[in-house]
Amino acid sequence: MSAWLLPLARRVGSLALVLLATSFIVFGAMYLAPGSPESFLVRGNSVTAETLQAIRDQYHLDEPFLSQYVLWLGGVVHGDFGLSIQFRQPVAELIASRVPTTAMLVGYAAVLILVVGVLVGVLAAVKRGGVDGTAIVVSTVAMATPSFVVAMALTSLFAVTLGWFPAFGAGEGFGDRLWHLTLPAVALALSSAALVLRTTRTSMIGALGKEYVETARVRGFSSSRVVWGQAFRGGIVPVVTLAGLVISGLLVTTTIVETVFGLNGIGSLLVQAVNVKDFPVVQAVILIIVAVFVLSNLVVDLLYPVLEPRARAKGGAR
Repeated sequence: MSAWLLPLARRVGSLALVLLATSFIVFGAMYLAPGSPESFLVRGNSVTAETLQAIRDQYHLDEPFLSQYVLWLGGVVHGDFGLSIQFRQPVAELIASRVPTTAMLVGYAAVLILVVGVLVGVLAAVKRGGVDGTAIVVSTVAMATPSFVVAMALTSLFAVTLGWFPAFGAGEGFGDRLWHLTLPAVALALSSAALVLRTTRTSMIGALGKEYVETARVRGFSSSRVVWGQAFRGGIVPVVTLAGLVISGLLVTTTIVETVFGLNGIGSLLVQAVNVKDFPVVQAVILIIVAVFVLSNLVVDLLYPVLEPRARAKGGAR
């Protein structure tokens, strides 16, 4: 148990340091960015010196940089990201109201990535020369097409021309939300699904040539058992690693997709905040995105010994 807990503690500690360093970089970038909270709030109007000073006091703008950072970090640790300059409400509440839409969109896209990427990737590895060639061409085009182009194309064809799906909004209720988020999820997932497809295909081709897979064939195992029970288990590690990275990275791409489809999620909130220099919101959203990415990496690292017993054996030997 101790041999397993010690590496985990080290990993968690290193990830905590990454988050701390990221928070400093994010806060420093916002500190150095042109503009200031009072310039947005005043908007060119004439205000008294007392009003201007009250604004500076509220956001600690007269404090030294390190003092501002420590005050902000102390609030973040307690779940207080400050007050939104644009919306004049706590940033934590503002983000919490946007989380359901983004979470469902990312979850929907993640399912599409895993189902399409893994299933078609396995099929392409098994059906060489037929499905394989088509999958390579389609995945290459998908990976080369930007998300905003895919979003605009899907909207034009399936929402405007055919009228099968709504062009804007997130809908109400689970079923209606799924309907509204189908096009955004496809736009969000397409390039990542293509990448997972290519990785699954390559990994499976290598696994299908392994000696233990040939042994399973000689022993008379069914084709499905050879593919899924032997080859897939042997080639799943790189697929899980990549899937963890691309799915956690979907939060970044939501800035584009949510803006195109008019969704009130975290991504569109970040775009709005950047446009009006709402520094507290920008800092909070970026920090949350990095935290999700870091935690996803931790989950993948924890799954690796489970999926690859040899890694667990080596870890125990050390």
